[in-house]
Amino acid sequence: MPIFQGVGTAIVTPFNEQGEVDYNVLSKFIEFQITNDVDALIVCGTTGEAATLTYEERFNVVKFVAEQVAGRVPVIGGGGSNSTPNTIRLCQDVQEAGADALLVVTPYYNKTTQKGLVEHYTMLATEVDLPIIVYNVPGRTGLNIEPETLAKIAQIDKIVGTKEAAGDIVQTAKMAALVPDDFAIYAGNCNEVLPTLSLGGVGCISVMGNVAPKDLHDICVAFRNGDLELAKKLQHKALALVDALFYELNPIPVKHILTQMGFAVGVSRAPLTTLEEGSIEIINKAARDYGLI
Repeated sequence: MPIFQGVGTAIVTPFNEQGEVDYNVLSKFIEFQITNDVDALIVCGTTGEAATLTYEERFNVVKFVAEQVAGRVPVIGGGGSNSTPNTIRLCQDVQEAGADALLVVTPYYNKTTQKGLVEHYTMLATEVDLPIIVYNVPGRTGLNIEPETLAKIAQIDKIVGTKEAAGDIVQTAKMAALVPDDFAIYAGNCNEVLPTLSLGGVGCISVMGNVAPKDLHDICVAFRNGDLELAKKLQHKALALVDALFYELNPIPVKHILTQMGFAVGVSRAPLTTLEEGSIEIINKAARDYGLI
């Protein structure tokens, strides 16, 4: 069985006015997610601004979430970095903090060859005990996992799935054809949930899940139940909202919408900033049209 089926929300990290992690808001947000049928929580990923969290903050946030969730859904901690030794250290911290699994992005900036990717994940898998989901997001890292490479990585012990966010559904199809049947493929883009499910995927790891986890959960359940009309209707409904969530760099728009929804998640850490003036009404309109605010 995969670590989870359905929607795993890549949750934001709330900050207070002093720029510190706001655990009171995080606590309320966790309960909102679970009440709205989230199937897993992904902590300290891209949407959680892991790149600007300290090692200590990452550890403490994962530990806090794992303790509050208390086994109700899987908690998956982000642990990738631009070097293999740092990735190993981060993942060991996430494991110690109590996560159930790891989400590990490909090395960014340094990048590597396809051979280097296989070696990177092989080295990591020997140093941790948790199952690992590979995260492919070339728009952030400048590095793409080729389908043939993923097929090799999928053979590594403890590598159990991938979050595929290249935005290329043909590549996803090739990956699905090459990996073992029990290797979990998660849509990394919320406008590709239903297409990914149709190719053999098991769910999504989602930004949109922050604001509408139940709808994404329902897409996956409808597909599994053979209700393709409902799944299609919900996927179509999500498209304009997904566009708005990426109108500016994630997680700036989703934090803005969450604030309008009553969650005081604060603004993103520098070098990220608040929305441009011209973006606010565009994003607000999409949130209103969806029924979020």
